[in-house]
Order: sequence, then C-alpha cells, then structure tokens
Amino acid sequence: MHAGFICLITAYLFSQFYRSFLAVLTPLLEIGLLATKQDLASASGWWFLAFGAMQLPVGVALDRIGPRRTTAVLLALAAAGALVFAAAQTPLQLKIAMALIGAGCAPVLVATYFILAREFAAAQFGVLASLTIGLGSLGDIGASLPFSLLVSLAGWRASLIGMAALTLMMALVVYLVVRDPPRVQSGRHGSLLSVLAIAPLWPILALMLICYAPPAALRGLWLGPYFHDIHGLSQTGIGAVGLGMGLALVLGSLIIGPLSRRLGSLKRTAFFANSAMMCCLTALWALPGQSWWAAAALFAGVGLFGTSFPIITAHARGFIPAHLIGRGITFVNFVGIAAVGLSQEVTGRLFEAGQRAGQPAVTGFSHVFGFFALISLAGLAIYLFSREGPEPG
Repeated sequence: MHAGFICLITAYLFSQFYRSFLAVLTPLLEIGLLATKQDLASASGWWFLAFGAMQLPVGVALDRIGPRRTTAVLLALAAAGALVFAAAQTPLQLKIAMALIGAGCAPVLVATYFILAREFAAAQFGVLASLTIGLGSLGDIGASLPFSLLVSLAGWRASLIGMAALTLMMALVVYLVVRDPPRVQSGRHGSLLSVLAIAPLWPILALMLICYAPPAALRGLWLGPYFHDIHGLSQTGIGAVGLGMGLALVLGSLIIGPLSRRLGSLKRTAFFANSAMMCCLTALWALPGQSWWAAAALFAGVGLFGTSFPIITAHARGFIPAHLIGRGITFVNFVGIAAVGLSQEVTGRLFEAGQRAGQPAVTGFSHVFGFFALISLAGLAIYLFSREGPEPG
C-alpha cells in the first residue's frame, strides 16, 4: 500500500499540472489560434466541469472495482486529451482536449482519498490529505516557470506531446503498482441520495463550493492574461509569478494539516484559511491596477490560504459512513471541482461583457476578483452553521 500511495501522489502531479498549464500558454494561444480570453476561460472551465462530472461515476467505480483500474484507465484518457490539445487548430478543439484531460484526471486524488479513508481514522485523514495535496502540488510548480522554459525551447505542441507520453507511462505504472484496499463487507447499500440525506454535510458543502474556485481559476487561467495585459510581463515573467503562486500553494497545503491539529478544530482551520483568502481577493478587487509585485504577493496569498480543500473534505468525511466512502468523498470533491468550472464560465463572460461595453481591461479583471471575493463571503456565512466533526489527530 505504501508504494501505491506514493504512486498515486506522483500521478496527482499530472492532475495539478494539467489544471494550471494553460495560464502559461494564453499569450501564445491568443496569437496562434486566435483564442479570446472567454475561449480560454471556457477551455479551463471545461477541464473542471468534465473533472467534476466524472466524480460521481468514479465514486461508484472506486466502491465496486477499486482505485487501481479506475485510475489507470482514465489516466490513459488524459494522455489522449493531451495529444488532442497538441494537434488543436481551433479554440473548440482546445476545449474538447481540456474536457478529455479533465475527465482523465478525475480519479487520481479521490482514489488517494479513498485509500486513506479506508486505511486511517477520520481524525488523521485531514493531515494525510493535506500532505497529498502539498506534494502533488509540485505539479502546479512544474506548470509555471519550468513549463514556460520548455515551451520556449521546444514549442507548445511538442511540449504537450511529451506530456502525453509521460501521462501514458504513469497510467501503466499505476496499473502495475497500486493495490486495491479490501472491500467493506457490509449488508448496507447506498447511493448518491444516501449521501445527500446526510444533513450535517450541507453547510460544509457550501464552503467546499467556494474554497477551491479562486486559487484554481486565478492560477489556472487569469494569472496569465492579468499580468500580461495589465503589467506587461513576458511569458517568462508570467511563469515566474505562477511559480511563486505554485510554491505558496505547496506551502499552504503542507502547513494546513498540522495547523488543524494545533487549533484542534477542522472547522476553525477552514474558516480562518478562507477568511484570509477572501481578504486577498478583496484587495485585488479594490486595487486591480496596483504594482505588479503587490499583485503577485496577493496572488500568492490566495494560493497560500486557498488550500483548505483537504481540511473541508476531512470535515465532511467525519459524517460519511464506511459503506459510502467512495461515493461520499467523490461527491464532496465534485462540488469543489464543478464550482471551478462554473466560475470560469461566469468570470469569462463577466470580463468579455465589460470589454464589449468599452470598459478598460483593468475593470474587467476587477470584476473577476470581486466575483470571487463575494462568493467567498457567502460560503463562509453558511459554513458558520456547520457542526464540528472529529477532532484532528
């Protein structure tokens, strides 16, 4: 199981890479494929929507056939999507490619969560899940300056072909190395409706709905056009800012688990982190044209504090019975991921509407930051009514 756990964390590097690499390519795709910012926001959104839509069938597959085959087969689909991206000639083809990649990456994190939930107590889940996110987030770093340098040397199409080959190799390694945990022997059965009937989950889901959308959307797309259009940064400069935000995401993921143990409460930890993230978003909203280094620091702040995803998942996991772990965890994950896809569609339309109305680009970006700040406030308000789960262990 130890080797399989390491293997799945390595596979998660690819998932993190694919949700973030588009930010580096935005200037090239705008020129080479005549893609608009709304096109690219939609392409990013399609990744998350496909990823989210696959969570429910993946949950059933985890419970019935296990994480090994589920993850290996779908990772091969992600490799095919990367090849489609490399061959794309139109924005629509980019969107289709991103949807295929998103669907292919869908099982990796929840397969890891599934194994953790079966092998460890609920109170330990948050720490181990945040460690998984932290180590896997190195893939986000790879999608910043390192990928930018690779694209400069080899071109974006050749770079994506190389990533497709590596992803296919990773799928084979998962199939050979990962071992499925023993099945739960229980006469009890359940479905998604059984998960939805768990009343304490609902206020937790409200925070899950908004906790990941800002860092994923800003890092995965808006970082590139914002620092290019407003601050005039080059592709390498954008990669460097992305690297800073990626490092903040890794750091936040590594410290939030131990922080939850120190605070003695998953709820307090999640509330604190999301409140701090909302403050960073509010500052970007109020001063969208500030100096590039101040904006980069606030983007890094969103990354640092926008890492509560595993803690909120751990909070929810405490209310999910063992026979529903696969479907329960994937549904919680679905809520967080689908929200990113929807928010990309909404913010892309907000930005383009401002452009059509003749507003300067800085106002359009302000609308994007303001949207994320407001939904964060709404999610936090509802989360206040959640019940405490198990104490962090």
